[in-house]
Order: sequence, then C-alpha cells, then structure tokens
Amino acid sequence: MFGIVRPCRHTLCKSLHEEWIAHLCGLCLTLRDRHGHLARLVTNYDGLLVSVLAEAQAPELSPHRRAKPCALRGFAGADVVDARAEGARLAAAASLALAAGKIGDHVADHDGLYARPLVGAVARRVADRWSRASARESAELGLDDEVLRDALDRQPLLEARGGLTLLELTEPTETAVSAVFARTGPLTGKPHNAEALAEAGRLFGRLAHLLDAVEDLDADLKAGAYNPITATGTSLEEVRRLCDDAAHGLALAVDDLDLERRALERALLVTEVRQAVRRTFDEREKRGPRRPPEAPSGFFPCLAECMVACTCGAYQPRWSPDYGKRCRDRFTCPCDSCDCSGCCDCCRCCRHCDCDGNCCDGCDCCGCDC
Repeated sequence: MFGIVRPCRHTLCKSLHEEWIAHLCGLCLTLRDRHGHLARLVTNYDGLLVSVLAEAQAPELSPHRRAKPCALRGFAGADVVDARAEGARLAAAASLALAAGKIGDHVADHDGLYARPLVGAVARRVADRWSRASARESAELGLDDEVLRDALDRQPLLEARGGLTLLELTEPTETAVSAVFARTGPLTGKPHNAEALAEAGRLFGRLAHLLDAVEDLDADLKAGAYNPITATGTSLEEVRRLCDDAAHGLALAVDDLDLERRALERALLVTEVRQAVRRTFDEREKRGPRRPPEAPSGFFPCLAECMVACTCGAYQPRWSPDYGKRCRDRFTCPCDSCDCSGCCDCCRCCRHCDCDGNCCDGCDCCGCDC
C-alpha cells in the first residue's frame, strides 16, 4: 500500500473513517472483480481519492454494498463502494496505469530482481496486461488514456535531459493526476467543476511527486539512484516551501468545488494532505543523516516482501522504514474557544469545517454522522 494520504481512526471521526474504509476496500474489490486478484496489489491510498471525489459530487451515482469478512479488517464485514460505481472504476483505471508505468521503468532500468531475464519477462507481461486493462476501462469512462501514457513516457525522458527545474520534473505527474481528477466532474454530471478539479489534481500530483522524493532521498543517495531533489540541487527548505504552497493552493481549489458532500473530501485533501507534508519533513528532520536499515538478501527476505504485498502493507519486516511506526497524528482540537477537556469524539470533526467554536454542541458544522 502506498500514497501520501494515510489517515487512521485517530485522525478521522468514526463516521468519516468508515467512509474512507468504504472507498479503500471498494477500490481493492473493484480491482479484483474487474481485473483479477493480482490487480489488487495496485490498491493505493491516493487512488481512492478519485472515488471520494466522485461520490462527493454525486452520491446517488456511487452505490454501496455489504462486503464479506476480510483478514485486513479483522475478519469483519464492511460497507464498501460497489464495483459498478464509475468513480471506483476510474480510480482502478488510474491505479493500473500508474502501476504498469512503474513496472515498465523498473524493467527498463534493470532494477534489482527485474534485471533477471525471467522476472523481467513476467513483470513486463503483467505491466502490459494492466496497461491494456487501464486503457479499456478509461475508454469506457471517457478518459483519454493517452494523456496518462504520455505522462508516464515523458517522465524518464525529462529525467535524462538534465538542466531542468524541480517543477519541470513534476509536470508529467501533475498533468496525469489533473486529467483523472477533472474527469470526475463530467462523469458525475457536474462539468462546471472540471476546472477546479484539474487545478486540485495538478497540485496534488506535485505534492505526491515531491513528498515521494523526500521520503526516498536517503535510499536513493545510498544506491546512487536518480532523485529529482539531488538532480536539481534543490534545498529541502525550498522543497518544503513548494509543498506548503501546493497544499494551500489545493485547499483553495477544494473550496471552489460544487459538492453534495464535503466532509470526507475536505478531511483528506486539506487536513490529511497538510499532515502528510508535516509528517514527511518531521520524520526527515528526526532521521537526520542516518541511512535506512539495509534489507538482507536471500529466501526469507523475499518471503517477507511477499507478506507485505499480500497484506497490503499491514505486515512490515524489521528493515522496512515503516516497521514499528505508530500513528503520531493524534487529533488536536483547533477551536481556541473550545474546552476540549470534556469533549466527545465528535469534536474532532470540527477541524474539517469552519467552526464557530461551539464544536462540543454537535457535529452539524461538518455534516458527519457521529
């Protein structure tokens, strides 16, 4: 599981967390039902934002169903977005295209196990299958798949050119995410949202690219791999400024959207995005010059990595940077006039809206069902 927006029950109220799980599990099951069990490996936190945006604009076009027990939910059932929902299908198409492009890059660069002929051949076949599935799904939903493939193809060319600025290197990611976000407007009968959605997607794509580069900086330096931050000589202070500006612009774009439901969409694209920026740079600062633990080689590490994939990241080996990590984004009430010493859990909803400070009197301000 990957992505920059990773909320948990400590940072969302109960009803919003259940809504988020509905989209997360819905994306996973949509990939399974429409593209096979192997496709579930491309489930990611950021891809489900497409499904969230679609439902926020037209809830009636996003049917739900009751899913059977799953090991990742503690063998409990759950309310999930149905695979018929066009938002979930669009999220699945985008996730497949992204995964196919990533695998293609690894095979072309002969990275790690991909350098082995048999592994490379199998990976290439899987990538081709996912690319075709994405193109087919995108065509049915009216999304120009060529925009996504062109962005993925241009990225390595820009990296090889040299002499570019950091924002010039993030442009393909911005373009791809912008196109996917913008498509949810016409798809839900609100084409007037397309411009604000495109801007939100462009800024979110920039953030995803930059934060990923910051997280990978130490590992890339040790391996001698390409990283846009070192390649452009950009300081971390400047990267943080670019991220903060993008997060602010994203919040403004979200405010311009015409939505039927706003609570979850604002919680993820505003509050959680800002937390992702803080978390990434805070962890980088605490880590300092230390290198991440080196993964051993052999059969058991390969088995461990399979466990990571099969559990969608719930299991982490000891050499993983996520091993032993606990949620540090506990809720803190933003209402200066609110005495949170005796507040109920509903009060945490108030940070997702413009609250008048009387958040302990209920959650009508954010519209969630606490």
